[in-house]
Amino acid sequence: MSLDFSYRHLYYFWVVAREGGISRAAARLGMAVQTVSAQVHELERELGHALLRPAGRGVALTEAGEEAMRQADLIFQLGEQLPERVRGAATTPVRRLQVGVGDGLPKMVVWRLLQPVLDEPDLRLKVVEQPVDDLLADLALHRLDLVLVDRAPAPHPGLRLRTRLLGVSPVAWYAAPALLAAAQDDFPRSLARVPVLLPLPPATMRVQIDPWFERAGVRPRIVGEFEDSALLKTFGARGMGVFPAAEWVEDELLARYGVCRVGDCAGVDEPFHAICAERSVPHPLVARLVPPRPGATARRAPGPRA
Repeated sequence: MSLDFSYRHLYYFWVVAREGGISRAAARLGMAVQTVSAQVHELERELGHALLRPAGRGVALTEAGEEAMRQADLIFQLGEQLPERVRGAATTPVRRLQVGVGDGLPKMVVWRLLQPVLDEPDLRLKVVEQPVDDLLADLALHRLDLVLVDRAPAPHPGLRLRTRLLGVSPVAWYAAPALLAAAQDDFPRSLARVPVLLPLPPATMRVQIDPWFERAGVRPRIVGEFEDSALLKTFGARGMGVFPAAEWVEDELLARYGVCRVGDCAGVDEPFHAICAERSVPHPLVARLVPPRPGATARRAPGPRA
């Protein structure tokens, strides 16, 4: 079925149904009655159902016609809005930035990493959170402009991606006020007595914290492990346990969650990396966030696992 031909027939049917008769529709369209009638009959033939039935001096909709009318209303109401929408899009420039965030990356850190472009006029920001392999696949297919992760992916010859370390934050321990005194008493050995919340492996922070416990000679009393960093902080703020977090977001952490700093986690840092695709014409906002090093060669990152 030809879409151009059928949409024209559908439009004539729509006008007939709204006017309540073929004669009135023909007068509105400036066409002969026979022409309008033939167009509607052709639509009925293509759809395989009668859409109109005689009703007095006009016509009425059959059950099939009522459904066709509902769909036609949607189609042509959208069509009436199209010129205005196009004019609005042409006169209002939009700078789109599509960012993927690795699951487990602290949400408050994401805001800090993107802050250099958040004041861009007419910015349209889209942020999605997925497993890193899925994000890298979408980045390679140009469905995303940038990916933020807490660990650099291993090189992969199949994808032209560039990785840049944006910053490294020290890590500290935090607790709800009810746990603060017990956690600070003989810290860090106190972490063997008080409940402890940790990120799940293979989070970069967890990979470093396990050896930190060994060096401190502490066997932690782990009561919860979380993939999502926001959930980890939420449960920690409710007093379920002492938890680690990046110092970069300490001010927001204390203000938003009402927790207190327990002590340092010396030697444990959380890195934050940006990954972008190598393009002949780089995205201007990505170039602002991840400026290429002069003379640097592209670093390749892994695609999705099989």
